[in-house]
Amino acid sequence: MRALVLREFGVEPEVEEVPDPRPPVDGVVLRVGASGLCRSDWHAFAGHDPDVVVPQVLGHELVGVVERIGEDVTRWHPGDRVTTPFVCGCGRCPTCRGGDPQVCPHQRQPGFTDDGSLAELVALHHADANLVALPPETDGGPGDVAAAALGCRTATAYRALALRARLRAGEPVVVLGCGGVGLSAVVLARALGAGVVVAVDVSPAALARARSLGADVTVSASAATGPSTGEDDDVVVEVLAATGGGAAVAVEALGSARTLAQGVWSLRRRGRLVQVGLLPPGPDGRGRPRVPMERVIGHELDVLGSHGMAASDYPGLLDLVTAGALRPGDLVGDVLPLAEAGRALVDLPARTGAGVVVVEPWR
Repeated sequence: MRALVLREFGVEPEVEEVPDPRPPVDGVVLRVGASGLCRSDWHAFAGHDPDVVVPQVLGHELVGVVERIGEDVTRWHPGDRVTTPFVCGCGRCPTCRGGDPQVCPHQRQPGFTDDGSLAELVALHHADANLVALPPETDGGPGDVAAAALGCRTATAYRALALRARLRAGEPVVVLGCGGVGLSAVVLARALGAGVVVAVDVSPAALARARSLGADVTVSASAATGPSTGEDDDVVVEVLAATGGGAAVAVEALGSARTLAQGVWSLRRRGRLVQVGLLPPGPDGRGRPRVPMERVIGHELDVLGSHGMAASDYPGLLDLVTAGALRPGDLVGDVLPLAEAGRALVDLPARTGAGVVVVEPWR
């Protein structure tokens, strides 16, 4: 099969012919219809994730059709059209049995711990615990490209807002960073009945896309680096004004120390910050972002991490699609063949176009 293979961190991966994967005893092999390309893939490419060992096939936002099954698989059959969380919990440990497979200590992740979905075929572990059935396209289900947009980013944004922040109708929301996760958060905040939705980014194209997807207010952020200066930060001033004194929920969807701090300072008292963006260590390998804890303590803020979503939580997300409140195809930007995925991955941090990049590995 053809696959995009990373052989050296920071060096553009290339398409190669590699052996077809075999299904794990408890897993399946899917023929990939489409696979998203997201910033987490870029972090893997850059060497920020210790789980990634080269050579590696990247990709974790996927939709496909079951081609082969392992001997212990009971719920799935060849021909089933499915997706999966990017965190595949083992399904057996106390964490999984307690309903939290997204933080399973034995998790497998396509594209990180295992070869991923930027390939014609991908093997997935723990299939009975992790695969999610998708409605056929002919029955109103989204096509493969749109379904791939439901992957890591949309699922992560749904969990962040609906299950971690427990967003209530009418509450104002600020989304910091309008890449795939951020745009998904804008759409989902609207679908979940948020009040004012504020989108923050440095890219005019991303802000225009956020407006088209339902943001009430957009704020152009400074490109300056370093920590936010507090309530006098220009972004914070605009968010506080737009939300009548502060957002109830802030979603940090970029992964920078500055936007994390802006998220904290943009909250009203008893507000909730959900941290989704990955924050790699500094150049010395030890630096970590500073969080204005005096504000967290003084205003009794909640700072919540959010890591993907369990398969059991997908029905709520898919119900929004069925009801028409969420149209994942609206989130899609460029659709690329596999041969263009390597260059797109390298260029991802400097990408000026808005929307989710989706790769069709079969072409």
